Amino acid sequence: MRLPLRTRTALAAAASARWASRTAGRGKGSMIGGLVAAKIDPQIMSRLAAGRKTVLVTGTNGKSTTTRMLAAALATLGPVATQADGANMDAGIIATLSLDRSAPIAALEVDELHVPHVSDATDPQVLVLLNLSRDQLDRVGEINTIERRLREGIDRHRGTTLIANCDDVLVTSAAFDAPDVIWVAAGTGWVGDSGSCPRTGEPIVRNGQDWYSTGDPAFRRPTPQWWYDDENVYGPNGFQAPMRLSVPGRANRANATQAVAAAVAMGVDPAAAAAAVGTVGEVAGRYGNYQLGPHRIRTLLAKNPAGWQEALSMIDTGADSLVIAVNGQVPDGEDLSWLWDVQFEAFDTMQVIASGERAADLGVRLLYAGAEHTLITDPLEAIASCPPGRVEVLANYTAFRDLGIAMERAGALPSQSDAPAGGAR
Repeated sequence: MRLPLRTRTALAAAASARWASRTAGRGKGSMIGGLVAAKIDPQIMSRLAAGRKTVLVTGTNGKSTTTRMLAAALATLGPVATQADGANMDAGIIATLSLDRSAPIAALEVDELHVPHVSDATDPQVLVLLNLSRDQLDRVGEINTIERRLREGIDRHRGTTLIANCDDVLVTSAAFDAPDVIWVAAGTGWVGDSGSCPRTGEPIVRNGQDWYSTGDPAFRRPTPQWWYDDENVYGPNGFQAPMRLSVPGRANRANATQAVAAAVAMGVDPAAAAAAVGTVGEVAGRYGNYQLGPHRIRTLLAKNPAGWQEALSMIDTGADSLVIAVNGQVPDGEDLSWLWDVQFEAFDTMQVIASGERAADLGVRLLYAGAEHTLITDPLEAIASCPPGRVEVLANYTAFRDLGIAMERAGALPSQSDAPAGGAR
């Protein structure tokens, strides 16, 4: 299909912006290209998405990993347009679609706030709902507001198949009234934001895996069609297959199960999908392993209380050192009050180096947690100060990004991990 002149002009301008960004050494230029294209043609996302089979992935945590796993499974059907760097707002989505215009399938991760209008533009065949919890309160506000916006957006797309986590109360609420929902028992390690029903405000009662609202007993945990354990993934019609992952943590088994369910909904063979998700290792630096001088470094990313709690469970307490880096820039959320919701008390027997632009804030939290620590603001210098051996690094968004750039410039090389697959806690 020949694109309108306005769209072709926008794509040409985006290409020029990307070239200028790379030439000036300011990065790959994908984001600036997407921004420029959207300014010239506000309808460019819908025009680039037209004719594709599209699946969107959203949630507070796990979007990038799940999308990468889903793209690997969908690749068994044909070429897939998907983000390589986790850019999940409009500019990043436009850049992804513009750089791979021939792929008949698109697997896109989408920021929770952007799901309604991105759905309007792309008319997704499938929407994956992972989890919902507090994140960047200064940008997105209270999580119940996000749930309501998602619910409204979903209601505009009654033909979309939802892959929804039935263990997450807020996700269940967003998907509950949709006509086509495939429920996945993906678990939830964080219930701090779902003590009350998002629909009635009354308490949620939990009994083992089951939960229900005291204000509306009909609103309760749906029966899952997909679930997982430490060895296998299970699905409809007695399906069972081994699920051996290359990324650590129980949360990633949940992500993989939702990716398999979504891929099957898009037409992928279930066994092929289960095998494909196991091929995904490092995801934009997450779970990366590097050698830098005498240090073997493993990098983990966390961005909010629920994500931090899960990431902390992946830390190998047998490592020689632990560096925790926290920034408070706009992409991180400038309000760091969430630090007090994270159970740093788990490291009362492990020496920690507090780092990042907000290392002092982190240091105060570690002090109250009884975790011995030192403070070195620059994460690369913090790593250099560690004794030779294995260093676990846990960082939030911009601290993680900046450390990756610094390690690359310092000559860090990829290496094999010798940490336990799921951490040692």
